[in-house]
Amino acid sequence: MTQPAQTSLPLPHYGAAAMDGSAQALPQVTGRWRKLLYHPALMHYNRLVFLVACANLLVLALALGSWHWWRADGANLQGLALAVALNLTIAVLVRQQYVVNALFWLATRAPTHWPLALRWHLGKVYHFGGLHSGCANAATLWFMLFTGSVAWQLAQGLAGVSAGVLAISLALVVLLCLIITCAQPAVRRKYHNGFELTHRFAGWTALLLFWLQTVLLANDQRGDTALGQALLHTPGFWLLVLVSASVVLPWLRLRRVPIDVQAVSRHAAVVTLRHAKAFPGSTTALSLSPLAEWHSFANIPAPGQAHYRIIVSRAGDWTGRFIEERPTHIWVKGIITAGVANIETLFTKVLYVATGSGIGPVLPHLIGRRVPTGLIWATREPRKTYGDAVVDEILQAQPDALIWDTDALGKPDLSALAYTAARRCGAEAVIVISNQKLTEQVVWAMESRGIPAYGAIWDS
Repeated sequence: MTQPAQTSLPLPHYGAAAMDGSAQALPQVTGRWRKLLYHPALMHYNRLVFLVACANLLVLALALGSWHWWRADGANLQGLALAVALNLTIAVLVRQQYVVNALFWLATRAPTHWPLALRWHLGKVYHFGGLHSGCANAATLWFMLFTGSVAWQLAQGLAGVSAGVLAISLALVVLLCLIITCAQPAVRRKYHNGFELTHRFAGWTALLLFWLQTVLLANDQRGDTALGQALLHTPGFWLLVLVSASVVLPWLRLRRVPIDVQAVSRHAAVVTLRHAKAFPGSTTALSLSPLAEWHSFANIPAPGQAHYRIIVSRAGDWTGRFIEERPTHIWVKGIITAGVANIETLFTKVLYVATGSGIGPVLPHLIGRRVPTGLIWATREPRKTYGDAVVDEILQAQPDALIWDTDALGKPDLSALAYTAARRCGAEAVIVISNQKLTEQVVWAMESRGIPAYGAIWDS
């Protein structure tokens, strides 16, 4: 590649070599098992979905067999309701911010002298969304079985169930199917705002209906026991209490906070928030209308100061309006939450690969210096787009960073650059912050060649 005569950025030692054409060609992937094991279809997210499916199929087999949940004198509605409640509870709790932070904390307790193969898998902790999806789907299928069993029991004239329970169950089946349909990747990408509103309002409605159904079912099956006593002895009641607390808790921390917005270009703005402290690798959810859409951004702590920043890059209507209108206040809820790159402490050295505004989630790790790092950042006109202050801060934290101006140099082969840089600088792992297609491409290219790699999986 011909190098331009002038560049506004210093070229680092391995970066300059890469741009002179010395980036190593990616070696061939050897071994059928390696090709299969690290294929995106078998990522840890999907493995968790499969694990949940297997566990539920085992319970179903036992229910059909030795547990005898369906008999001529009626179905075991309490057992079916418990299967629904357990799956629903896991699906909700695994997305709860306190639980997410706890999962990241546990996964990153492993010291760097542990075998790399083990730390490689611990780093995939952020795939916990597989439990959310798997359990949500399982809960819906169990609930269909429950609803069918209620309908059959009513049709047979058997005691222990009422028409009210069936009516609520049918409404819940519709709501749950609507939520799952809107959460499918193709639908979610095309109608993201609709997905978010459906998940929120249909989810809240479903939770209220679950409460009503739980009370009615307990009343139908309590016999001579007082309704309050019957509820207290129903496991589903306590699981609903847990789910409800998990849903309500982030909204109890809803607040409108002042912000400073500095639009560094038509493409990006740097936003300063002073309502709380943030840690490297964390994210904050922001909204201009709390009942409508929320957007998560990576936090950039300011060393020695009690505030943090985020970079908002133009990527749609919401971010475009934000940059142009520069609001003075924003809504936040819940707590600051761990993000993908928080797993960096599992490794002795990490190479970050970012494109465009992906530098926002990376910058706090460069500044924080929790582990030695390297950086490849590909973006168009970095100083013009993100401002001198941001670029100078990056170079101060990472003097040997490779900053690739895509306007001047064209689009790089990030997989080849990442492989070359990781081998040369001795990075144990690569963390990619980019769009979905490029992230999946680089992660697969690294992992299929023996280098642990991580990046967002767009599961929410």
